[in-house]
Amino acid sequence: MTTTEHASQTDDHGDLWLTPGELSSWLSVVRLITRLPWAIDGQLQRDADLSMIEYMTMAMLAEAPEWTMRMSELAERTSASLSRLSHLVKRLESRGYLRREPDPSDGRFTNAILLPAGMHKLEEAAPGHVAFVRHLVINSLSAERLRRLGQDAERIVQRIDSPAR
Repeated sequence: MTTTEHASQTDDHGDLWLTPGELSSWLSVVRLITRLPWAIDGQLQRDADLSMIEYMTMAMLAEAPEWTMRMSELAERTSASLSRLSHLVKRLESRGYLRREPDPSDGRFTNAILLPAGMHKLEEAAPGHVAFVRHLVINSLSAERLRRLGQDAERIVQRIDSPAR
């Protein structure tokens, strides 16, 4: 059967095969979502001795009131499992960047708290990270294309997070 014949076959979920244009676009997205995190992680490791997930975790805490967030919420925001986040926070604790403590409003929960040394590390890492993100992504697109990319990415994330999934 040829690709054209495959393309004409459908199942209950729509087209069974991607068209050549869809396949080309999809493979570009796959390369982007696999290579961009790798590139950003490499820059952060080289320049700041932080992984991308460590940087993201500290950045999320820096934006939180009193630099504090429940571990469960932090796991959700960083797209990390609670187990993975726990190991990561333990590493950051050993480096003096974070601490954990029971949530005073509900002792069943644990809070992660960014320490001043962690904020200092984040502030040191941010300029190089922002410059690299600008170089790779921001400056590669017009303002309109960047806005549309953000909207498209958000639409896909909403489908991923949809309860109907």
